Amino acid sequence: MLPYVVQPGDTLLRIARTFNVNTEALLAANPGLHAARPLFPGLLLSVPAQTAFIYRVQSGDALLGIAGKFGLSLQALLQANRHQDLKKLLPGLLLTIPCPDSGRIVDGRAEYGQRELAADAEALLKAYPFLQVERIGASVMGKPIIAVRLGDGPAKVHVNAGMHANEWITTPLLMTFLEDAAKAASFGQKLCGVDMRSLLQQVTLWAVPLVNPDGAELVQEGLRPDHPHAQELLRWNRGSDRFQRWKANIRGVDLNDQFPAFWEEEQARRDADGPGPRDYPGPHPLSEPEAVALAEFTAEQQFDLAVALHTQGQEIYWNYRGYEPVDAERIARRLARESGYKPVKLTGSDAGYKDWFILQYRKPGYTVEVGYGLNPLPIEAFPDLNDEVRPLLVAALEAAASLVL
Repeated sequence: MLPYVVQPGDTLLRIARTFNVNTEALLAANPGLHAARPLFPGLLLSVPAQTAFIYRVQSGDALLGIAGKFGLSLQALLQANRHQDLKKLLPGLLLTIPCPDSGRIVDGRAEYGQRELAADAEALLKAYPFLQVERIGASVMGKPIIAVRLGDGPAKVHVNAGMHANEWITTPLLMTFLEDAAKAASFGQKLCGVDMRSLLQQVTLWAVPLVNPDGAELVQEGLRPDHPHAQELLRWNRGSDRFQRWKANIRGVDLNDQFPAFWEEEQARRDADGPGPRDYPGPHPLSEPEAVALAEFTAEQQFDLAVALHTQGQEIYWNYRGYEPVDAERIARRLARESGYKPVKLTGSDAGYKDWFILQYRKPGYTVEVGYGLNPLPIEAFPDLNDEVRPLLVAALEAAASLVL
């Protein structure tokens, strides 16, 4: 067994991912733990040691050299030892050496929030310097909202994810797509049968992987006693300390009811009496900084096509009150063929990002409900969800390219 001290933000799945073990093994090695309860920083855990070992730093060692010695990426080594200050590597320091990694940067086997997003965006930028990463705003709690650009073609596509807190699995799905597409373009390979290098000369993709970082953190890590909004959140959650099904941002506002597209009608339809886990559209349109950041970024970039990734239902919503362009349904049917999802002409819904995009710009906009089940979808479903989302997004890029030819 290896000793491990729980750090802020740790969960069973995150620790299991670091040491390449499953949560059942962690629970068996630590009988006092409960899978449904959050971990507290400072707790000492025993981690099954067959998949990781300890290395004592030698004089002259460097992190990159140690990572190479054991067949690891630098990111994997840093992640396994994130509880230590590695700015000064002193001889005698004990490092955790996980099993050799898969060669991937984005790892969708555990909760994925702002910490993972920031680290992976930096690692992707180093691996694929033709990417661009920008900060387009900040959340209520000051967490950066980032956008990642891939490609430099004239057709401009936007994809966002992680708008609803308990739908955070869409964030690693979008980041995985970015990694796969960047790798294919870099090496002149095909993705879903499409030459990505050629396609990305026709299309520019701007992805915003995590619109609601505060909410995602709440769902994934639970409510800490020292959280600055702890009292309000407990009240809005009817006294329950279980936040797994929370959709809203940290002020109890549903971000996908925030956009100025018949917002007043959505407010009346929701009939929410104030902040809560879901469905409260806020005091007025664009009252929340996360929604403002996305709206301003969209206005600045003037996208030709937009996709908002949500969960769940395996459906694609493509219309809005008759304002959608003539190509919208045709493209929706193509996305449906590629993913196995169902194109749906939706009524009785307003104030969503897709609704506003169509109303404001009269261009194709889509809400994609990924997967099927109960939110949050289980992380075990990630590989299947990835197989559904990847061809859909490739098809969306191709559709955008055809629109501007």
